Amino acid sequence: MRKYLVINGPNLNLLGTREPEIYGTVTLDEIENRLKKLAKDLGISIEFFQSNHEGSLIDCIHEAKDVIDGIIINPGAFTHYSYAIRDALSSINIPFIEVHLSNLHARESFRISVMADIAIGQITGFGAFGYEMALQAIALPHSSGGE
Repeated sequence: MRKYLVINGPNLNLLGTREPEIYGTVTLDEIENRLKKLAKDLGISIEFFQSNHEGSLIDCIHEAKDVIDGIIINPGAFTHYSYAIRDALSSINIPFIEVHLSNLHARESFRISVMADIAIGQITGFGAFGYEMALQAIALPHSSGGE
């Protein structure tokens, strides 16, 4: 059975109460429950990891090598400056999709991703539904040629 990993970075444990006008009112537990149901429907296995610590996220990424078929990651604020997480992702040769609840491109100019160019895709601005979009995109077979 194909196995996928969802990684969430700093402050995402506070979803539902943290700046709901930006990040919505859906909690991380609710997102995970939706993804568990979707994974079951897709016939795949899914695991979750959240940490507020950069090193823990890197360790989790390293442990995924040769075990996980794809990663969905919301690096939180690490998106904008963690070359260490970028290097970890590029070193394990596992496809990943970057997810953000808010639209990074419609926010402050510093909110760029240092990981976007090595991701197979980026989903931004669709709230909690973005995670479900990412799981379907990474888990379902699709062609890789063309635009």
